[in-house]
Amino acid sequence: MPLRLYDYAASANCLKVRLLLARLDRPYERVPVDIFAGETLMDDFARINPARSTPVLELESGEYLQESNAILVHLAEGTDYLPDDPYARAQVLRWLFFEQAALLPAIGGLRFRLMTGRLAPGSAGAERRRAAADGVLRLLDDHLQTREFMVGNRSSVADLSLFAYTHVAPEAGIELAPYPAVQAWLERVAGEPGHANDLEPYPPNSMAGASRSIYD
Repeated sequence: MPLRLYDYAASANCLKVRLLLARLDRPYERVPVDIFAGETLMDDFARINPARSTPVLELESGEYLQESNAILVHLAEGTDYLPDDPYARAQVLRWLFFEQAALLPAIGGLRFRLMTGRLAPGSAGAERRRAAADGVLRLLDDHLQTREFMVGNRSSVADLSLFAYTHVAPEAGIELAPYPAVQAWLERVAGEPGHANDLEPYPPNSMAGASRSIYD
């Protein structure tokens, strides 16, 4: 049985897994899941992920692995994208945790809510998320002032995970010009061999009032 990825084309959480699979040149079957048509609400999907979220990776063994960063760590095991050194590996995990806890809610959450009409650009909620995004981007910019990648001297799953949500900041109305080290890092990551960014825009059925999903 080949690897099978249940994913949503407009999700940056799903994109990060596709980025790594492309870098590793791993063959897999892609199974589109229409989040906003209610497909994750179905009992069949709940059997592979009770959290009703994407992505989900079905392994060759038939087991299911949920949560994007857990999938990245599993796929990267034994490759250059996950260091063997315990300290370096812990640093990679640090940035994976940071991405989900700080970067995703600020930038990813703002992008989703603005592009699907769940927040108005000038609303208090949008401004709170922009302020949080500024703090996240300043932290990343400071970290990248003296290094080319997040951990060590080459890209890792930490870079791919952070790239997935950082590069969409302009879609959330967040200018990246004040963060030149972040801009340069995004260009380095995107310029590496095997990079394949196929993130799609949110479709009409994702709009507030038109969708049926865990986000409604």
